[in-house]
Amino acid sequence: MTGPVLKAGSRPPWVGLAAAVWVEIAAGNAYNFPLYSSALKSVLGFNQQQVTILGVANDIGESVGLLPGIACNKFPPWAVLLVGTVCCFLGYGVIWLAVSQTLPNLPYWLLFVTLCIATNSNAWFGTAVLVTNMRNFPLNRGTVAGILKGYVGLSAAVYTVIFSMVLKKSALNLLLFLALGIPVLSLVMMYFVQACNPASEEDSSINLHFNFTQAFSVIVAIYLLTTTILYDTLSISDSVCYVMVAIMILLLLSPLAIPIKMTFFPAKPKKPALENDNVTRVDDPLLTPSSSAANLGSFHETDDYASDIDTLLAIGEGAIKQKRRPRRGEDFKFREAVIKADFWLLWLVYFLGVGTGVTVLNNLTQIGVALGYNNTTILLSLFSFCNFVGRLGSGTVSEYFVRSRTIPRTLWMTLSHVLMIVVFLLYASALNGTLYAATALLGVCYGIHYSMMVPTVSELFGLRHFGVIYSFMLLGNPIGAVLFSAMLAGSVYDAEAAKQGGGSTCLGPNCFRFTFQILAGVCGLGTILGIILTIRVRPVYQMLYSGGSFRLPQSSSH
Repeated sequence: MTGPVLKAGSRPPWVGLAAAVWVEIAAGNAYNFPLYSSALKSVLGFNQQQVTILGVANDIGESVGLLPGIACNKFPPWAVLLVGTVCCFLGYGVIWLAVSQTLPNLPYWLLFVTLCIATNSNAWFGTAVLVTNMRNFPLNRGTVAGILKGYVGLSAAVYTVIFSMVLKKSALNLLLFLALGIPVLSLVMMYFVQACNPASEEDSSINLHFNFTQAFSVIVAIYLLTTTILYDTLSISDSVCYVMVAIMILLLLSPLAIPIKMTFFPAKPKKPALENDNVTRVDDPLLTPSSSAANLGSFHETDDYASDIDTLLAIGEGAIKQKRRPRRGEDFKFREAVIKADFWLLWLVYFLGVGTGVTVLNNLTQIGVALGYNNTTILLSLFSFCNFVGRLGSGTVSEYFVRSRTIPRTLWMTLSHVLMIVVFLLYASALNGTLYAATALLGVCYGIHYSMMVPTVSELFGLRHFGVIYSFMLLGNPIGAVLFSAMLAGSVYDAEAAKQGGGSTCLGPNCFRFTFQILAGVCGLGTILGIILTIRVRPVYQMLYSGGSFRLPQSSSH
């Protein structure tokens, strides 16, 4: 398998990034499961374990992205997005038909499959825009991953606002919106998501543009959380609700300001850099044997220094050949990456973090009801806001420390495991006033795991086959949902409900207490593995980021 040739596009990569923001919001449609899970339970007559298993289907579909990962190396982004559009329409369409009783008595296994198909649209949407933008901004991977994954996390708050203010908290209307609205959005945006001339650090405005995008994403997040709280605590008329939704849409359009500004006020072209200019170049380790790169093995020797962008284009065109097996930091094929210890350590650290986090997310409504909180929309919005903070914040913070101190991004995953231990013990204690605090902290930690995994994969195993390797990492989510949500949380909940009189609803802290204690222990294991991984990969980051800027290694030829 060979990677797609990167060609210079007629538009700046910022156009694709602005469109990707909207696609990533569409790719967060799986976060809506808590909003309509109660309708599945009441209308279709399911018990909690059946609903929990459908939540697993929700996670399986969202995270099984091997096919999208492969497709990104063979087809243009619009084709990958088109597959996601079809999955979204068919999957949510069938679920809407079932809940509306248009097609009554659909078998349980069919609902499981259709929910997998519906949420698998996320994998096609997210992989297409993430792979494209990581290649369009190869020198700012942590920042790009933080922004895009941040908007995925923020999508739950966006859907909550739409669900409350436009759809009037109707699960049936929400499913119809997912079946029709999301595909239309994807069809509109697919034209703008395409490979462009990669952005260069020599562009002095690139940091300003990223800062602008991040600042407005924070404004959007604060606005969404504030709007949700105001709606749930005050009596707001329909006309005011529509105005608030219109403001939300305008704020989500803010990333378009960058390409618009570049169109009307183009930057003046710079003079070609001279050999002695202070420009980031690919070092030749044979000429600098004392460098940290020499400790990990040498890259190809070239006659002349090449800029990072020239090297990236050469990799895409297959101009750089190398017969030896790749070393960490270079381009790996999937079969080469999967035999590495770092690959499985990263997968386990990620799996233990998101697998435990998704258990709470899938059962958030039931957790709230069990602890006496009947209105759980604020809980979901709070989780979404803090999930966004974790994703965007960890991308920005890790980018600073990786360039200034060469600190591996896996350190932040490890620290989030430590914090998650505290979070699950808070949940288990069921103390008054701790539910919102625990949910907020869990959202931050959950976001950190998602955001940090993305650039770490690209830095350890390269960009050429990034889509496939990244998609395999995502399998940690559904596997965690099966083990921790369906087999553990669902069983404990139903057993406790049976003790309380045989009903399908469980009340009290014991409904999830044992589950939270187990999850705290699991995060303890994740902490240990995270420490080991961070120690192992520190030399890679010292090689890649020594000097304060990213050094793009030359690719291996496969």
